[in-house]
Amino acid sequence: MRDIFVILRECAEEIGQAIEAHRGRGFSGIRESQYHLDVVADDVARRVLGGAQFRVVSEESGVTGSGPLTVVVDPIDGSTNCDHGVPFYTTSLAVLGEGELVAGYVVNHATGTAYEAERGAGATRDGEVIRASDRERIGDAIVAFSGLPAYHAGWAQFRALGAASLEICLVADGSLDAYGVAQQSTLNPWDYLAGLLIAREAGAVDADYRGEELVTDAAVGRRPIIAATPSLLGELVTIGPL
Repeated sequence: MRDIFVILRECAEEIGQAIEAHRGRGFSGIRESQYHLDVVADDVARRVLGGAQFRVVSEESGVTGSGPLTVVVDPIDGSTNCDHGVPFYTTSLAVLGEGELVAGYVVNHATGTAYEAERGAGATRDGEVIRASDRERIGDAIVAFSGLPAYHAGWAQFRALGAASLEICLVADGSLDAYGVAQQSTLNPWDYLAGLLIAREAGAVDADYRGEELVTDAAVGRRPIIAATPSLLGELVTIGPL
């Protein structure tokens, strides 16, 4: 597994270097909501991961390559943040084998902070072991969302930060207490899979508002909820999509 993380780190590092000249260039015109920096980042991801004999599932280019392991990659999660200079954007890399999550790597390019997890081996932030918070009640919780909630459901505070993979990692390290989707927002697997494993390995729990399987490499919409504790997750599930 150590060799896998070497490749994941190399991929993310090369992406971070490649996008610098393309920040602020705006949309590519190739695909709706795709930035020039997304195209450049995807080129790097496919070259590095494909060269390492991974099957690659990317937000930007679909399925390429073949191999016993699949990497589900969002080359830049938080592309709008990145293009506009908001320091909250990542490369998110999730490794699947035989349909199971086996490794996850998320790095915030703006700060260099990196989260890693291997199935059954815990999760780290910059090499230090992390744990989710012990928050039990929504009234005490800081909750982040994809999309904007339609009403206040009793949380202490909420955030909408624009990069799901990193927001889920903030649940993993205890900075946030929960993360979910609001109104009709959905996420694709490349948005959340790496963060999902990191959160699970840090002791957080998860569900899907519609009861669907979250671990998939298909290009499908999901409505995940990640919470620090089972009781907090239960409250969020009971409230339902906001």
